[in-house]
This record gives sequence, structure tokens and C-alpha cells, in this order.
Amino acid sequence: MSDTRRRVKVYTLNEDRQWDDRGTGHVSSTFVERLKGISLLVRAESDGSLLLESKISPNTAYQKQQDTLIVWSEADNYDLALSFQEKAGCDEIWEKICQVQGKDPSLDITQDPIDESEEERFEEIPETSHLVELPPCELSRLEEIADLVTAVLSSPIRREKLALALMSEGYIKKLLGLFRVCEDLDNREGLHHLYEIVRGVLFLNKAALFEVMFSDDCIMDVVGCLEYDPALVQPKRHREFLTKTAKFKEVIPITDSELRQKIHQTYRVQYIQDIILPTPSVFEDNFLSTLNSFIFFNKVEIVSMLQEDEKFLTEVFAQLTDEATEDSKRRELVNFVKEFCAFSQTLQPQNRDAFFKTLANLGILPALEIVMGMDDLQVRAAATDIFSYLVEFSPSMVREFVMQEPQQTDDDVLLINVVIKQMICDSDPELGGAVQLMGLLRTLIDPENMLASTNKTEKTEFLSFFYKYCMHVLTAPLLANTAHDKNSKVVLFVCVDNFQTAQLLALILELLTFCVEHHTYHIKTYIMNKDLLRRVLVLMNSKHTFLALCALRFMRRIIGLKDEYYNRYIIKGNLFEPVINALLDNGTRYNLLNSAIIELFEFIKEDIKSLIAHIVDNFYNALESIEYVQTFKGLKGRYEQEKDRQSQRHSRSTALVGLVDYPDDEDEEEEDEEEEQSPRKRPRLSS
Repeated sequence: MSDTRRRVKVYTLNEDRQWDDRGTGHVSSTFVERLKGISLLVRAESDGSLLLESKISPNTAYQKQQDTLIVWSEADNYDLALSFQEKAGCDEIWEKICQVQGKDPSLDITQDPIDESEEERFEEIPETSHLVELPPCELSRLEEIADLVTAVLSSPIRREKLALALMSEGYIKKLLGLFRVCEDLDNREGLHHLYEIVRGVLFLNKAALFEVMFSDDCIMDVVGCLEYDPALVQPKRHREFLTKTAKFKEVIPITDSELRQKIHQTYRVQYIQDIILPTPSVFEDNFLSTLNSFIFFNKVEIVSMLQEDEKFLTEVFAQLTDEATEDSKRRELVNFVKEFCAFSQTLQPQNRDAFFKTLANLGILPALEIVMGMDDLQVRAAATDIFSYLVEFSPSMVREFVMQEPQQTDDDVLLINVVIKQMICDSDPELGGAVQLMGLLRTLIDPENMLASTNKTEKTEFLSFFYKYCMHVLTAPLLANTAHDKNSKVVLFVCVDNFQTAQLLALILELLTFCVEHHTYHIKTYIMNKDLLRRVLVLMNSKHTFLALCALRFMRRIIGLKDEYYNRYIIKGNLFEPVINALLDNGTRYNLLNSAIIELFEFIKEDIKSLIAHIVDNFYNALESIEYVQTFKGLKGRYEQEKDRQSQRHSRSTALVGLVDYPDDEDEEEEDEEEEQSPRKRPRLSS
């Protein structure tokens, strides 16, 4: 079965309360005669054996957790779980379970798992009259409270009841008051109980409780409780970090106190989730789903409030581009905009569109053009990240901006040329920034994301712009590293063949190879006008094999187009010579370079007649000694076959002369050959 929607892992709970993986397979729901009911069947994907056969009992409590998990218990405390690869498959099986039990599939639990003899059994969230009874909030009862909170976590219904009880009695603030008392008394036992209580209350997963716990007057006490993990010898110092080490910087003063409070709260809650709380297991993750939502909606609100404050954002961009702004201040400003863009990723698509349009209207692209050209590496790196957000959001918006630039500036400061120069000048030995920028350039010049544009001429206009104003900047390092004597057509490798230069040239070649595949007309004109392939092929001499392979790959893409214009250019320039020299220099070593060159000739051997003839006529004497593959003998065979066919056609056309009344002509044989190839001129045989 290949449907990944129904692909699942089967888990069972062992005696140590750990989940054991029983195998991976595909689940189905079907009527099983032996069990006399609709059942869940899981067959192993490896051999089709039966991993699970479980009847959907009307009284079994099934729980759906975190969209891709269904958990239930069978007889003798035998707990089972299905973990789905895709949410859609989980939803389908959940609907089938609910259909059998007559339950609403919008709920995440089909039954209350509490024993039916208890009076607390309810189908819906209970009224306050059925709340869990909380012990008095006293130091002597902390252990009892901790045991109660821990015990209810296994039951969704009892979690609901406990949450309501905690809210109705103002219990949270009383507990935090006890925390301060315990800390003053250095009551470690009480502090350890409070850790369990507060952690358990977080796992109740209730937004109403979060609103209380994460309020200004409570959140630091919540963090304090979570410092006293019983598993640690010494408590952590999270409050000290949040109040003394972590500094909140306002790059532009925030006058809205509500916004400032929201930013503080979000940072602290994110810290609780990421740093303080232990990583939840796959079966506990749903306990914190509301915490994820709390952080998510806080970020949405922060972005919206900042976006609506145009005075604030206008001041940010004004200072960002002001030459008088100090370097440290500018670094803070660009990091703020980067963080702002990162927060925007939490927005819904329509809100994200409005967000980036607001930034565009405020002049984000002209600002980036300035800061990306600055010397400060941190500023440039942050600006690159911002630029990547914009390109990912709308390549067309960026293209539209850059195409308007030539009217008002010179080539050197065009945004795309600034990006290319930053790629070329990347000081990182591994060229991490250059690789990122190359990916962004590739997105901008990719015709595939131009097709959906409402402006149907975008592709033509932008590619014309790019080849006119930018391509010479991209190829400059390549041309600078190869000296060209136009009279003798000799190309000399003059660069220092170091690793970083080789990496950069490889990136440029990767982009040029992409152009060969996707920019048919523009790149062909550029290659022939600049004799670019000749300059690229000199890199076959590099001591860095990966660069030689990039050069070969560039030629392979050109030949792969089977374009006779390219073929004639290659033949006229004798451009196979550096490739064949590289093959001969490699000797009998069986490596990637050898294989790639052989593959090139194998491809040509199939049906590119003009190149076959050129290679055999000019290089066969050097190649005929290579016998560990049959490629070159095959080329010679194809060459001979084609000569035989041409000879036969010539003979047939000559024979026709006696049958047809042709006028005398010195070029009679040549005309016959042309007529044989052209059905329109084929003469009729005389009867």
C-alpha cells in the first residue's frame, strides 16, 4: 500500500510506562467477522504481516492528540497508540472511530476514561458544582496538592475540572504567595512540590490559566517555581538571567506601554518553553499546544501593533539609512528589522502580504541597498536575511524595484549588483553567505516564478535588464581568472588556484549552468559574444576536481540542448580540446572526472552527428588507444555508419540521373544529394 496518509507506527505501553515501537505499517478500518465488529487493522509495510487487530469498542475511550496521534486502552491496562505520518490519515480513522461510537469527531476524546462507578462522569465539560475539590492552599498541604495535579493529567475531563477549580478560587496567586514564603524560609521540600504543581498546571494546557500565570505580577514567581526541579542538586538561576543578563533594547523608543509589556511577556514565555520546561515526549507534546498558541498569537499581536505605528517604522528606516547614524545603532536597527520579519512568519498569508507591502511602502528595498553595501559584516549578514524574507515573499516585488533603478543610478549601486558583489567578496572561508546569496539570485532569475505574474512581459523585461546591467558583474571573477589572447585564441589560467577562489567560481558556474537551462536566448547570445565557454573550459586545468567538474557540467548542459548554433560554435572554436586533454591527463584513473567525461561522449554518440564527425576527424588518433570503455570505438562506428549512409544516398542520387531528364550542371551530384533530402524536389521515375 503506497498511501502515506494511512502510514502509521504502532506503539504499546510497557510495564515501565515507556512506549515501545511495534513496527510501521498501513492502517485500515474494516468489519472482522471473528470479532463481530468494525476493527482497526495495521499490516506491516515490510511483509504485510498483521501488526494490530483491534475491534472499535463502543465503550473504549479513544483520544486524539496533536493531530497525528490516537491513543486508547484495552483490557488489562493494555495501552495502544497509532502515530500517523499525515494529519489527513489520522482524521479519517478518527472519524471512523467516532462514527462507530456515535460521537462528534470534532472532540478529541470519545469517552471519559474515569471509572463508571464514579459520579464525576460527564460527556461535556462539567459545571462548577462538579469541580475537583482543592485542598486548602497551605504549606502543610503542598504535597497533597502536587499529588492531585499530577494525578489528573491522565484524564482530559479531570484536567478540565481542575482548571476550573484553580480559576474560580484565585488559587494560582495563593500558590505563588506560598512560593515566596518557602523561598524566604529556604523550605526545599516545599519548593520541590511547587515545581511539580506549577509544571502540572502548565500541562493543563488552559489559556485562561496562562493569562494569570504570565501576567506581570506573576510570571517571575512562576519562573522561580520552575527553578527548583527536584532532579537538580542546585536550583537554576533563570530569574537572574531574565532580569540582569537579558537586556531589552529599544532601538527607537516604544511609547505604547501595552506593546512593551507584550514584548516582555512573549520573550519570557518563549524562554519558559524553550529553556526551562523539559522537552515533552511525543505523547506529552499536546499538553503544551495551548502554550504554543499563546506565543503564536502574542507574536501576531506584536507585529500588528508595530505595523500600525507608522511613525515608529518611519523613524526606524530613516535612522537606518542616515549616514550620521552610529555603527552600533545601525546594527541594532537592522537586527530589529530582521527580528520583525522573522515574527511576521507567524502571520496568516493575507496578513503577511499586508505586512510586506507596508515595509515596501516605507522603503525597505532602498534601505537594504544601502546597508548591504556597508563594511560592517554583522549589518550585511542581517540585511541578507531580511532580503531573503523579501525574495521568498515576492520575487516580483524585488524585480519590479530593481528594474526601475537604471533610470536613477549607475550600475555599481544597483541592488542586484550589490548582492552579486557581496557574494563575490564573501570573506567566510566556507562561503556560507555567498551560497545563501546565490540561492536568492537564482530565485530572482528563475522564469518559473515569473509565469504567474499579472504582467506577462515581466520575464522578457527582467531578463533583458539582468543581461544588460548585471551579467557582466556576475562573470567578472571568471573572466578575470582567465587571460585571453584574441589573436592566437590562447586562454591562460592566471589566477591563484586557491580553495576559496575555486569555491566562488564553482558557485558562479552553477548559476550560469542554471541560466543555460532556463534562459535560452539571452544566455546563448552572451556565451557567443563573450566566447564564454572557452573561458570556462580552462578551469578543467584546476587542481580542484570539483571546479573542473563544474566547468564540464556547464559544457554538458550546453550540448544537452542539442542546439546546432551551439554545436557550430563548439566546432569552430575547437572547444573539445581542453576536455580531451583533461581525459588524457587523468590517465587510467577511475574517478568522477573520468566518468563525467565518458558520459558526455556517450551522450554525443547517440545522435549528434556534427559533433561526432568533428571529434573523430580531429581527435580519434588520440582517443583510439582508450579501450577500457567502448565509447570512442562506438563514436568511430557511428561516424563510419553515417559516412556509409551518405555514400549510399550519393550513389542512389547518381543512379537517378540516367532515369530523369536533368539539365547538364557541374554541380549535378551536389544537387542530387540536396534533392534526395528534400521530398518536395524528388524527381518522378520515368516509366
